[in-house]
Amino acid sequence: MKILNFGSLNIDYVYQVDHFVREGETISSDSLETFCGGKGLNQSLALSKSGVKVWHAGAVGAQDGEILTEELERFGVDTRNIKRLKNKTGHAIIQKSPKGQNGILLFGGANQDITRDQVDHVLSEFGKGDFLILQNEINEVGYIMEQAYGKGLRIVLNPSPMNSRIWIYPLHFVEFFILNEIEAEDICQKSGSGEELLNLLAEKFPKAKILLTLGQDGSLYKDGSLVVKQAIYPVAVVDTTGAGDTFTGYFIGGLALGEAPEQALDHAAKAASIAVSRAGAAPSIPMRDEVIKSY
Repeated sequence: MKILNFGSLNIDYVYQVDHFVREGETISSDSLETFCGGKGLNQSLALSKSGVKVWHAGAVGAQDGEILTEELERFGVDTRNIKRLKNKTGHAIIQKSPKGQNGILLFGGANQDITRDQVDHVLSEFGKGDFLILQNEINEVGYIMEQAYGKGLRIVLNPSPMNSRIWIYPLHFVEFFILNEIEAEDICQKSGSGEELLNLLAEKFPKAKILLTLGQDGSLYKDGSLVVKQAIYPVAVVDTTGAGDTFTGYFIGGLALGEAPEQALDHAAKAASIAVSRAGAAPSIPMRDEVIKSY
């Protein structure tokens, strides 16, 4: 079994601010830090640090993307399917508040230049039973899902960031949905409690396994009649950027290692709590040994 993450690669520019910029307002930042990021890269690092072998496919700019491929390779991720393009590498402008919350502005860059030829070439190396991890920060997600499903890959979708493209994807091909409350409400087109949203999603996608993250209220996982509640591990929050990606990587990584959902969720919650106690997205993701020894 292989794990392929066909996902985004960004350079994160993190600005420490007193408050998020409001419409028409100009403010000064207290600091600027640059990190490797993108939901795809973050999840690949989390998967690899959880103890599984990961193949990453995507695209970066030939002039400015080497820092991202080097970071992935440093932690054992296979980067042969990352294309180097003339376009600029995707990047994110991240505002970080004193409480560690963040607001993010994305520029897609090379992430939006995935071609169907690249998709076909990448998927030729994977087959039935392999995991495919997807987010919503690259183009051609729908085509990737169609081709992967036809080959028997197990599709994991984190529909973030939510936008209108979600509705054209063949969502009935997804085996695992990993999403937060806001994304769940958008997909269900209805608000509700965590339990209500979980049930609505299960009704909408009866063959799928649903993992719903609820911030301070932990997470809920549903697979048929199995429902698991997972609490958070409270820590002093420094930066929430990348916490959800850490959670996703450790959960799927745990399942791939043969852990039961309950154990994979617990390790994912511990890993995410460590991540939010540190600055940055990719740099904050802990190694498996640290997670196992924590708490």
